[in-house]
Amino acid sequence: MTLPIPDSVDRAESRRLFARASVLFPGGVNSPVRAFRSVGGEPVFIASASGARITDEDGRTYLDYIGSWGPMLLGHSHPAIVEAIREQAGRGTSFGAPTRLEIELADAVMAAVPSVERLRLVNSGTEATMAAVRVARGATGRSAIVKFEGCYHGHADTFLIKAGSGAATMGVPDSAGVPAATAATTLTASFNDLASVERCFDAAPGGVAAVIVEPVVGNMGVVAPAAGFLEGLRELTAAHGAVLIFDEVMTGFRVAHGGAQQRYGVQPDLTTFGKIIGGGLPVGAYGGRRDLMALVAPEGPVYQAGTLSGNPLAMAAGLAALTAIAGDPSIYTRLEGLGAALEAALTAIIARRGFPCGVARVGSMWTLFFRQGPVRNWADASACDTARFAVYFREMLHRGVMLAPSQFEANFISAAHTGADIAETAASAAAALDRAYA
Repeated sequence: MTLPIPDSVDRAESRRLFARASVLFPGGVNSPVRAFRSVGGEPVFIASASGARITDEDGRTYLDYIGSWGPMLLGHSHPAIVEAIREQAGRGTSFGAPTRLEIELADAVMAAVPSVERLRLVNSGTEATMAAVRVARGATGRSAIVKFEGCYHGHADTFLIKAGSGAATMGVPDSAGVPAATAATTLTASFNDLASVERCFDAAPGGVAAVIVEPVVGNMGVVAPAAGFLEGLRELTAAHGAVLIFDEVMTGFRVAHGGAQQRYGVQPDLTTFGKIIGGGLPVGAYGGRRDLMALVAPEGPVYQAGTLSGNPLAMAAGLAALTAIAGDPSIYTRLEGLGAALEAALTAIIARRGFPCGVARVGSMWTLFFRQGPVRNWADASACDTARFAVYFREMLHRGVMLAPSQFEANFISAAHTGADIAETAASAAAALDRAYA
């Protein structure tokens, strides 16, 4: 596909900033997927956001479905979150010491997620998943872990083996700098394929410490678990004495108040969190069974630390977000309704035109996959027509709709989106798909 990038507005300021950023940062960005390399063109630099819309440095406003990669469940600049940050900033931004807010945030998380009996706060999802695996290894005395092709659990060495998200987007499923000995401890299975998981256990008899999974994948696009898949993982890990870790950094408080484990009725041994529990500020957490968490230092022998873990600004923002979510019982019904409306509208457009693509959605997470048939795993996702996706993405951006700049990422609907926003998005998508399949 060689269609030009439509550009009816002057993006001179974003281009100027990217030129400067390219001197300062590798690739001009501080996270690879922001670079727009898989979709063409140069990244849009953001100046502000409010509700469901985001405004760039050139003054153009977009309907936003990135939502800071998931945490903006309530929309951008939610008044309660902004006020909580403002009030806490006046009292102090960082102490490196315990605060009441840490306790209150942990209480809010554990009230929603019964499998979490104890919690440790960290600063990012990567920290959370890295620590959860260390706990599993410490508990079992085993080294190997099982992960799934296309699932992304952060950039720790253990996880950069057939990873999704930015690694897949950049065409680097395995990272340089990961020691071969570390890579050898990671066994990879196919999502939604229990037989492939059994083969991993057979390949390392008595050696698998944990299975870590995104219960709803968001890092190769949105891929839902097949009926019985999560239940099967629960049974397999129990039978082999391995720890089951749900990476709910993306799905926690997103697909249900209690996360994917509530939505699908399967409880893991450990859960990792991020995104929403910080109200948009950098934060992460891991928690689970009391006996497992008792292994974490200073109570136990598994060392993990973070100088600024439980940062009071992040705690204040996260507590405000979780309080607002818990105080609005209708929020998930509304999000489900908006997601269903968008899915129906896009599906109808695709059917009328006969395009070989399809919508995948779980709650307020969604992806338009540029391939025929359902996407069940990384083999399916990797067969998408990324060139057509790039045209579609640029056409949507041209029409004022900001999507994740990768075929292999989720998009997110917030409570600030409206039915009118969904209709606007569908109309834009119809025109963008016509161009992509021209």
